[in-house]
Amino acid sequence: MRRKKTNPQLIKTIEFLYKAAEKYNAAVWKAIAKKLEKPSRNWAEINVGKITKHLKEGEIAIVPGKVLGMGDAGKIEVAAWKFSKQARQKIEKAGGKCYSLVEIVEKYPNGSNVRILGG
Repeated sequence: MRRKKTNPQLIKTIEFLYKAAEKYNAAVWKAIAKKLEKPSRNWAEINVGKITKHLKEGEIAIVPGKVLGMGDAGKIEVAAWKFSKQARQKIEKAGGKCYSLVEIVEKYPNGSNVRILGG
């Protein structure tokens, strides 16, 4: 039996992503929403160092899960469901930016230059 999500903020975010996918014809938002619908134990947990390593110039990383603070952060832009305190500090100290999933959809509605990590 599959359990329903109970976090109201998460439910709103998932609905927002599905609507954005349809409105902007961007499959990337639908893919992220589907990943967030899965059990949270299956969500991605990625270290800042790995994000820096795999991101190309001009790309924005999207983590459908949590960003952790291990490793060195470059000047990167990352959107995620959740950031550890250390990860947020490292990214912002290096001159990067942390976004919520809703903020990243509003900033890049068509999903260009977006890379999903940890999926």
